[in-house]
Amino acid sequence: MSDHPPHDSGEPEQPGPDDEAFQEIVDAEQDRDPDLAVIEAGSRTLRTHTAPPQDEPVRPAGPETAAALREVETELAGRWGETKLEPSVTRIQGLMDVLGDPQRAYPSIHITGTNGKTSTARMIEALLGAFELRTGRYTSPHVQSITERISLDGAPIAPDRFVETYQDLKPYVEMIDNQGEYRLSFFEVLTGMAYAAFADAPVDVAVVEVGMGGSWDATNVIDGQVAVITPIDLDHTDRLGNTPGEIAGEKAGIIKPDATVIMAQQPVDAAQVVLKKAVEADATVAREGMEFGVVSRQIAVDGQLVTLRGLGGEYEDIYLPLHGPYQAHNAAVALAAVEAFFGIGSEHARELDIDTLRKGFASVTSPGRLEIVRKSPTVVLDAAHNPSGARATATAVTEAFDFSRLIGVIGVSDGKDAKGLLEAFEPLLAEVVVTRNSSERAMDADALAALAVEVFGEDRVQVEPRLDDALEAAVTLAEEEGEYSGGGVLVTGSVITVGEARLLLGRG
Repeated sequence: MSDHPPHDSGEPEQPGPDDEAFQEIVDAEQDRDPDLAVIEAGSRTLRTHTAPPQDEPVRPAGPETAAALREVETELAGRWGETKLEPSVTRIQGLMDVLGDPQRAYPSIHITGTNGKTSTARMIEALLGAFELRTGRYTSPHVQSITERISLDGAPIAPDRFVETYQDLKPYVEMIDNQGEYRLSFFEVLTGMAYAAFADAPVDVAVVEVGMGGSWDATNVIDGQVAVITPIDLDHTDRLGNTPGEIAGEKAGIIKPDATVIMAQQPVDAAQVVLKKAVEADATVAREGMEFGVVSRQIAVDGQLVTLRGLGGEYEDIYLPLHGPYQAHNAAVALAAVEAFFGIGSEHARELDIDTLRKGFASVTSPGRLEIVRKSPTVVLDAAHNPSGARATATAVTEAFDFSRLIGVIGVSDGKDAKGLLEAFEPLLAEVVVTRNSSERAMDADALAALAVEVFGEDRVQVEPRLDDALEAAVTLAEEEGEYSGGGVLVTGSVITVGEARLLLGRG
């Protein structure tokens, strides 16, 4: 029993330090100008609304964590990079075996294709989260921080947890390294980390994007009950094939027995290959334009308003805060994938709750995909890195923005169809500043400039080997017609170029 006197003892209580501080706040609020109170409340609201979104990578908590994260990145960078491949899942399967098959601890949605994989994955994640499922998302490459590749509940894994996951796996990784001819690659180790982190969370469902191809991709040790195939086009032709049909043969390797295949609109030869693989696997196929699709779309502030037909019915007036027709098609694919995950269209016929869908789609973000990072002049970032992606971006920019003069800042990676990308952007850009990012894989700026001169003509091309100088030059060119001229800058050509520009321009 307490030795303190009861509160109703009849004696007045003496105010303590906390009571005095509280009274000072009350007095201050009563004495100040009510208009000032409104202004300050608005300021607090603005600060709240402009806080970093949940899906931005978190900075390391302190210097020790930052140093540990750098050490992990250095060790990972010492392995085979993502462009050096030995087409096999033997090593990653060995790692999964010694870890106890963490990838089988949860159901999975597996995503492949040429363009739109990451945006579609983020939409699927947002919808599942809106339906109160714990999600794990694995995507690549990252825009700014390696921690972005592994997300839990819609947010990049915390740096300390990333480091802890790596340290937990390191002895097993070294065990597999010592057993084979080749060590595990950078991407294979990261894939193992993602699957282990998802099992440890634990998540209700994993949303997994392939790194390259499908059949021999490191992610393909999961049994995705839903296999999503976004539009297939020519990319990585030296490894995947020279036609959409050949490339589809590799990508269709993610289709597992009895799965549901959600197939975006495809070239005819690619569609034929995917359908053949589905028949062989006894999988169910839902095709965009047949079983699901975009019914209508219209431009809205900072995005678009769409009506989608899903496997269970039609969903009207969905706000999607992303620009471009291709994002509406990605949304239709994401919706069908989530419906298939819930068994709609096969096990039972019903619709998803429209309000929950609207909430999920409204929360979608896609950093580096037609992302505005500055005004006056407007600077837009987009990670298009092949001709088909560039054409989609050019269409979306024309539709969503009203630039009177648009300057391009372009830095691409070696091995890409740089000329095809430049040709896709030529009708859109008044001038182009060619540059390179800091990656060893970046194409030499002078070599890119030579291609740009062929496409744009010498008078429309400027070379700035440093990305910061290129951004400054482009902004200066965009401002030549005056502050209110409607000039803008589009930074594109590579995810790495976009990520570095994002940092230089103060985002993230």
